[in-house]
Amino acid sequence: MSKMEQTRREFLRMAGKTMLGAAALTAVPAVMNAKAEEAIAAPAFPWTYPEGGLDVKEVQDRIYANFFAKGGCCAGVASGILDVLAEKYGYPYNQIDGRMFAHGGGGYGRRNLCGSLGGAFAVLNLFTTGGDMSGIRTKIYEWYESTAFPIYQPADKPEHPVHSVAGSELCKDSVGNWMAASGHEFGDPERGVRCASLSADVGGKLIELLNAHFGYGAAPSPEAEEIVPELAANEYIGVGKSEIGGEIKVKVTMDGDKIVKIEVLSQNETPSFFEKAYPAVTDAIIAANGTTGVDAISGATCSSKGLIEAVNDALSQVK
Repeated sequence: MSKMEQTRREFLRMAGKTMLGAAALTAVPAVMNAKAEEAIAAPAFPWTYPEGGLDVKEVQDRIYANFFAKGGCCAGVASGILDVLAEKYGYPYNQIDGRMFAHGGGGYGRRNLCGSLGGAFAVLNLFTTGGDMSGIRTKIYEWYESTAFPIYQPADKPEHPVHSVAGSELCKDSVGNWMAASGHEFGDPERGVRCASLSADVGGKLIELLNAHFGYGAAPSPEAEEIVPELAANEYIGVGKSEIGGEIKVKVTMDGDKIVKIEVLSQNETPSFFEKAYPAVTDAIIAANGTTGVDAISGATCSSKGLIEAVNDALSQVK
């Protein structure tokens, strides 16, 4: 075997594992380029989904970790799925570095499409096209818009105290509603944990749907997953209704006959309105130890009334 042939074979071996197609070929002689390009030609599109599918929990754990390690929600979802595929199956899944989606959060900084959806749809389009792709995408949109997030629970973190419904596919609504419900600011570490968990939720839902689509698992229920928190003896769940956003769910904590805490578990209000009502209304209820005499906040009447109704519903269960 000639030295040239040995060099070419070694190059092909390395290219199949670590290099990115044609970009790597510029480093070798032209006569080798043609042969190497033929040997590592890009797979037919769409790519083949791996036989047997992927484990949802394994993918979710990787997405959660990659959210912090590789650039946020968009890169977290894309790289989390691609990393698992690359480690299990190698080529061609190892030819895309998911970090190319870094900074894709909120529609690359415009607060429009949630970055986790963008990362998920990029991976979806590797394996499906046309009606198959749009059908799965629509299912994810509908699920995302109506589900109380986050669902995924990191092993090293306490249980999520607040869940919220986005009501749209937009980052500004998803994050805004959660911040209004939780009282946290965007820069708080709790917000990062929330968005990393939501990213794991979105990636997990994509894998569920892909597994089902390719015949490797049962189709998930189309209904939104409801979060049912465990309650202590002095905690009560109440539900109210806003004329704008619909259901508002709260948890009221009592100390004897005294209200000591009111948490919003989910709501679907316009963030700018809900921020006026919460926590002003709930603070007033705690101060008055009841809803009597507590007025709606001007400019946020519907949100205020929904909160008051939800608290009343919870208090009606107190024995």
